[in-house]
Amino acid sequence: MTTGHGLTGVADAGAFLARLVRFDPATVVRLRPVPGAGRTALWARLPWGVLVVRTVPGDAPGDVTVGAGELLAELTAGGAALPVRRDDGWRWQLPPGASRAVESLPGAELRRIAEAAAGTLREAATHGVAGRAVGQRVLRDALLDHVAVVVTPDEDPRTPVEVSQRLVQGLVRMGFAGSGEDDVQVRAAGRWVGLVGPFGAVWSRTVADLALRPTPGRPNV
Repeated sequence: MTTGHGLTGVADAGAFLARLVRFDPATVVRLRPVPGAGRTALWARLPWGVLVVRTVPGDAPGDVTVGAGELLAELTAGGAALPVRRDDGWRWQLPPGASRAVESLPGAELRRIAEAAAGTLREAATHGVAGRAVGQRVLRDALLDHVAVVVTPDEDPRTPVEVSQRLVQGLVRMGFAGSGEDDVQVRAAGRWVGLVGPFGAVWSRTVADLALRPTPGRPNV
């Protein structure tokens, strides 16, 4: 028996999937029904290492992973079938379901930060840094690792929340900030930091949590 994808918010899902496959045509998307809400959370991972999620109307047939391009093609054709499952293609932990709001930031300011970083990358790729040529991938990674915003929570000013350029780029390039007229929430969940915009959210583990730590008694390889 063929199982349907269950998504009724075709326009919203299609917009999300189209941006995903533009970054990586071979990427996968994980569908997770929201219990009792008649909605499904679509999760994916962008090439620069952040998770993105958009919740759309419709009930997916359980927690399943499929090819994003294949699902987009099915939706575009007006079909209802679920593409071949690729559950083994999902290898990443999801952030906790519960999170706390830390601060609200103007969406327009985050768009400005993202555009400024893109401009810096173009300028450095063309003219180098301090007159010296630098590889574009090195430049890109350095910019993505840059802490774009530091938020100091009122309840715990000793523990600032750092928002990396990776998060900002994910929010803006996935279209989650919209026109920039709405605020974007900075949220924290354990060692995860997220930006939640009007059209979706982007999450990343903290830099400290992602740092490589050598295992005692074993050589680094």
